[in-house]
Amino acid sequence: MSSSKKLARNVNGTYGQRLKKDFRRHISVYALFLPVFAWYILFKYAPLKNLIIAFMDYNVFRGISGSPFVGFKHFQAFFSSYYFWRLIRNTFLLSILDIAFSFPAPVILALMINEVENGKVRKAIQTVSYMPHFISIMVICGMLRDFCSTSGLFNQIRMLFGGKAFNMLSVPELYRTIHIGSGVWQTMGWSSIIYLATISTVDPQQYEAAFLDGANVFQRMLHVTLPALVPIISVQFIMRLGSIMSVGYEKIILLSNSLTLEKADVISSYLYRTGILNGKYSQATAVGIFNSVINILTLVIVNTSLDRLSGNSLW
Repeated sequence: MSSSKKLARNVNGTYGQRLKKDFRRHISVYALFLPVFAWYILFKYAPLKNLIIAFMDYNVFRGISGSPFVGFKHFQAFFSSYYFWRLIRNTFLLSILDIAFSFPAPVILALMINEVENGKVRKAIQTVSYMPHFISIMVICGMLRDFCSTSGLFNQIRMLFGGKAFNMLSVPELYRTIHIGSGVWQTMGWSSIIYLATISTVDPQQYEAAFLDGANVFQRMLHVTLPALVPIISVQFIMRLGSIMSVGYEKIILLSNSLTLEKADVISSYLYRTGILNGKYSQATAVGIFNSVINILTLVIVNTSLDRLSGNSLW
């Protein structure tokens, strides 16, 4: 047996022994991970075999084996449809606006909370900011409908300053503002947890050294706290851009109407109407594949670019 084969055998044996030892020592952790692993296998990877229906005129009663193969018919139909550019435009704009406002908001909140010296006040701020995350999206949309109605809270505030009341959800130009603003409010506090956890790992001596050098609060935040957050910000930014074409359909379905659909309709809401309501499973699958390909390409491009620019990347 050659020396390279012996080395590979020893390495594999050592790795296997370490894995078994780690499994016995942390069996409870592996047990907790098992349901998550099973969920991903059953609902994320197992259904991939059914993507072939995007290239068929799929019939539920005939099944995959009995449905005729049509090639790229459904892709061509989507690319040439009236909805194509509207869906791309709306999805892209909502994602870009969400990144522009929702992404920096938790970072700023974490930096501000970190500067609060009173422990009770800090906990109170964190609790209040976390609460919207646990409110159901249906409840959130119900609240928005009430607040944006003619007699709602937002119009009451407008009338205090001399404005006129109107149904805000019936104005297409206001839909994106309402959608993004409510998203910032709902996700800002919960998303700040990961940044607060990272800030807690910063050596306090760095703050003391900066203070002795005459740095004020803003300068300590800028030159000590923020640099510590750069790696995790980069990773979160890459992951967010990797789903740039994935805008949730729940809020759009619950808040939009015939007047605002031109500004609100996105790929996910189109998939809901096409696949779930109209039963066009092949067409919906084709659109879903197109959406996933765009997301993967964006993820690879952004990850490669940030890796070359800053050295921070997912792989």
